[in-house]
Amino acid sequence: MQLRNSEIRFGLVAVFLHWLIAVLFFAMIGLGLTMTALALTDPLKFPLYQLHKSIGVTIFALVALRLSWRATGTVPALPATLTPFERVAARLTHWGLYAILIAMPLTGWVIVSASPLGIPTVLYGLVPLPHLGFVATHPDKATIGSVASIVHEGLAWSGIALVTLHAAAALKHHFWDRDGVMLRMLPSRVHFSRAKESTR
Repeated sequence: MQLRNSEIRFGLVAVFLHWLIAVLFFAMIGLGLTMTALALTDPLKFPLYQLHKSIGVTIFALVALRLSWRATGTVPALPATLTPFERVAARLTHWGLYAILIAMPLTGWVIVSASPLGIPTVLYGLVPLPHLGFVATHPDKATIGSVASIVHEGLAWSGIALVTLHAAAALKHHFWDRDGVMLRMLPSRVHFSRAKESTR
């Protein structure tokens, strides 16, 4: 499989980033639900928070890389059979997911910076991530933290909704429309050949 995208399918780099980000997103959701449900005295709470923050920063970096990769190459066109509504919905879903995946780590950074506990963030136990100074020293950082927490949770649920919509659309393309759209994002030479045939 070629590294770069072609006019008919995504290349290896885009496919790898797509699935890695998807796996990490669901890991983040699972960690978030688990760690917030634990008692403050639970010995797993602090490590899970640290892992949650580490994966969040990783997702931010991967999304930035994917957007950069996308901007410097070809993006396979949407099928000509899509209605105008479907085209708008597809673009809104994709860019909405990008926005959420960038905004969630940023709001998370605000939350930890505003925390009265002042617990340091050490990514994967190796790289310290400083707090946002203007948030940590703000006289009303409690309010800032509360608002950021509400936004962060809202983004998480919105992300789940958009991912569900995205997956449902992909399955529709594969099983109902049979237009090869989902195959373009699967890492297989066989799938590449089938996707190419479907465009003829």
